[in-house]
Amino acid sequence: MSEVQSNVVTKPKPGPLKWAIGAVMLVGVVGVLYVIAQASFKPAEAADLTEFKKASLAKLDVPKTPRAPPATVFTDMAGKPHTLADFKGQVVVMNLWATWCAPCKKEMPTLAKLAGAYATQPVKVLPISVDRDSDLNLIQAEMAKNPPLVTFRDKSYKLSFDLEPRAAGYPTTVIYDKKGQERARISGEADWSSPEARGLVEALLKEK
Repeated sequence: MSEVQSNVVTKPKPGPLKWAIGAVMLVGVVGVLYVIAQASFKPAEAADLTEFKKASLAKLDVPKTPRAPPATVFTDMAGKPHTLADFKGQVVVMNLWATWCAPCKKEMPTLAKLAGAYATQPVKVLPISVDRDSDLNLIQAEMAKNPPLVTFRDKSYKLSFDLEPRAAGYPTTVIYDKKGQERARISGEADWSSPEARGLVEALLKEK
């Protein structure tokens, strides 16, 4: 054997055991990366709003699955048409009311407090009056007493009937999440300035 040949060292080939260990390590790394990716992109779970069904919100109805909003057109006080889809991206507290409804007027100041508390956040307190044109002065007087509320109108009662299930009476308050889905409602008067009412809004604000 020549001098050159004698100095050549042949690198041993990896055995089956080394290949197996390498494969296991690779699978482990891939698994860890997958878990991290899933945690990063997994959407936040929907809040369980039944925990707020107590005290002033004891009559809260929380559907098992979110309900789609009606596409019914209502108007602002200037007559401009709107739908609930216009407010997507905000937590919406829609309140169907009338000036002839005593419980509606009683709870209105609490809706005003809720609106004021979340004035800088994506929350829309949306009163919608079912009053007739002849009662416009009464509507305006009620809003003047409860800033920063601004009411809309549905004098045909269509929105009340297009809800699924339809509104059982007045006031009816429906809460929509930022995706525009109905997540809860109350038929009758409630205190919307209460801790449980704010807790409900906060829970929906935290959702993606």
